[in-house]
Amino acid sequence: MLIGDAAHTAHFAIGSGTKLGLEDAISLAKHLNSGEPVKEALHSYQEERKIDVLRLQNSAYNAMVWFENTPRYIEAFDLKQFNYSMLTRSQRVSHENLRLRDKQWLENMEVHLAQRHLGSEQSEPVPPMFLPYQLREMSLDNRVAVSPMCMYSATDGMPDDWHLVHYGALAKGGAGLVYTEMTNISPEARITPGCTGIWSDEHTAAWKRIVDFVHQHSHAKFAMQIGHAGPKGATLEPWKWDPNILDEPLPEAEQWPLLSASAVPFDSYSPVPKAMDRADMDQIRDEHVAAAKRAADAGFDMIEMHAAHGYLLSSFITPVLNSRTDEYGGSLENRLRYPLEVFTAMREVWPADKPMSVRISAHDWIGESGITEADALAIAKAFSNAGADLINVSTGQTSHDAKPQPGRMFQTPLSDLIRNEGAINTIAVGNIYEIDHVNSIIAAGRADLVCLARPHLADPNWTLHAAAELGYQGPAVHEPHQYFLGYRQLYTNAERARTSAE
Repeated sequence: MLIGDAAHTAHFAIGSGTKLGLEDAISLAKHLNSGEPVKEALHSYQEERKIDVLRLQNSAYNAMVWFENTPRYIEAFDLKQFNYSMLTRSQRVSHENLRLRDKQWLENMEVHLAQRHLGSEQSEPVPPMFLPYQLREMSLDNRVAVSPMCMYSATDGMPDDWHLVHYGALAKGGAGLVYTEMTNISPEARITPGCTGIWSDEHTAAWKRIVDFVHQHSHAKFAMQIGHAGPKGATLEPWKWDPNILDEPLPEAEQWPLLSASAVPFDSYSPVPKAMDRADMDQIRDEHVAAAKRAADAGFDMIEMHAAHGYLLSSFITPVLNSRTDEYGGSLENRLRYPLEVFTAMREVWPADKPMSVRISAHDWIGESGITEADALAIAKAFSNAGADLINVSTGQTSHDAKPQPGRMFQTPLSDLIRNEGAINTIAVGNIYEIDHVNSIIAAGRADLVCLARPHLADPNWTLHAAAELGYQGPAVHEPHQYFLGYRQLYTNAERARTSAE
């Protein structure tokens, strides 16, 4: 009753029953022999095992979903990538784990992928994360992207020296693509008073200074994420929140008017937004268009329209925040109508040779009353058909009642669904933090690019360090000339560590 399948079970797609039983028995024996009273020992056993069990059950679920959707991969992949996808289906068997199991097989796979992207003459293996990628006329040196991460450090929306140093350091760190934080289309579009904007010529000039630095001193491409906070606006910067209040509103006297699809506050303590009328829609659409034009003037290589996380455009898409009864509410087709209108208007003014992406919440994590996996592909297809080159597949943050299970790479299966069922380019994001994660996702065809957020906050040179750790020296990474000696030492030390391990 206390161990193995009797207490908890997992789908047989990864053969986990015996493993669960043996690990449970070891843990149970340890706690019952610890000297604790039985009641406390059983509680300790439960606490220790529940996370490991959840991880295994999540892996088994991923494997089950893979087998249930085998036709998706037969159609999307050649035989070698199909085999790789099957072997890594649970997300527990990783790229380097495969190298331990069969080094020759994995290196042949790396050569195979490299030949597809670099030409048939390529004979050396290349880590998948260092394969090039092309969107319209934008060429990326590698598949690593720096996620949009709000800094909450602007004054009146103006990026300053902090932002120059921040984005300059990230660009010099080796990632192929660097995103700005969500940059807002008007003062009233901000999440907090510290959020950046691009609603004036002065903002454009300030961003151009940063863009010019990135282009002059790195090989990274620079993308601006453009958005409007909607019902999640007028909040304090996160480090000022009461620990028990998420998205804590500004003091009432400091708040600005909020807009949303419906007059539904984000939480019980949030201000009630105005349900947008047609005049509001026209104004917000035009402000998005003006922001896209300014981003082009500033020299950005790509823009992304933010339609996720409960912000303004997301408030139309998710039924959690959209209770309209007109042509912009009800069915998913109706709820997508206005976000598609805004996207189309932005795409028309954005240069035709430059790509444009959309960030979506592909799941609300609140059951059938919100966006579900079944809706994710329809949302992605709608934007793809409207001209989106890339879908940034995020989830949730549309309600504080959401119940996600944020294990490692937990959103990647939704990227996999959209990419391989819909034949749509995707970015995977969400609790991705290891080199192995990135290589596994790219090699298995679960995404075209991989976004990392917190790893880049902790280490702006994450990609350069990954190259050194993998022993890769090729055209996909460019250390700044000024830092050459430091990088050479890093590579040498990593090579010694690899040799010692072998």
